[in-house]
Amino acid sequence: MSDNLNDLQLFNDRLDERSLQAYWSRVGYRGEGEPTLEALKELHYLHPQAIPFENINPFLGIPLAMKLPDLLQKLVLEGRGGYCFEQNLLFGHVLHSMGFLVKGLSARVFWEVPDGEIKPRDHMLLLVQVDGRKYIADVGFGGASFTAPLSLDQEEEQETPLERYRLQKKGDFHYLEIWVKEQWRLLYRFGMESQLLPDYEVVSWYLCTHPQSLFVQELMAARCMPWGRYALHNNRFTIHRKNEESQKRTLTNPKELKELLEELFLIQLPLHENMMEKLKQLVSED
Repeated sequence: MSDNLNDLQLFNDRLDERSLQAYWSRVGYRGEGEPTLEALKELHYLHPQAIPFENINPFLGIPLAMKLPDLLQKLVLEGRGGYCFEQNLLFGHVLHSMGFLVKGLSARVFWEVPDGEIKPRDHMLLLVQVDGRKYIADVGFGGASFTAPLSLDQEEEQETPLERYRLQKKGDFHYLEIWVKEQWRLLYRFGMESQLLPDYEVVSWYLCTHPQSLFVQELMAARCMPWGRYALHNNRFTIHRKNEESQKRTLTNPKELKELLEELFLIQLPLHENMMEKLKQLVSED
């Protein structure tokens, strides 16, 4: 991984100082602007707490745009969240603007996928180089997003503020696993081939428009906390606390669902004529 990777044009654009400061303020970062491992760890910890995972735009049929100005507007200025392409593209631009070497990768997801079902490579993650060492960064994997970068050079398990993970190399691919309920479970598999913005845009368009896409059919939101996670799937709300039994609740009121999205997930919901009707359908279908 060398400087000429940035010639691939995924992260050629840099945030100006005002935009970078706005992002730091959004996530609560008060550290230095230098490309250090400490900065990467702090930003990776803060980002998924401040900018939630959510798929409200596809759920409402609102088009997604993934150019840097669009990402800044939605995730930073409008107080919204997003899914993997939005989250990791923004995070990658921030890191690149700080001087990190960053590369976009693509993964095939196995987490919560029924046995025998084959998913396309529809997840984005980042490869980041710091002091000659390579790390995986991913702030957009929803309810299983990790809260620290993972060393690509280490096959032993790695502790993060919330869970343990491990990366294993098999042939041309790396396999990322998470320790859950006393067992290792596969999250996703990825290779080292660089991805460009059109690669992500094609997959994102499919996920946002295909009638059978979960991002179109269902509502999802997730937010990391220092002690655990909030997770929402349609009208089923779960609180995951580290080393404790998860607390689950089914919401039966669209107003309650709206307030949950705004108050616990910190999402400034878009002004859309179908918002309350869509939320009402979720609670009535249970």
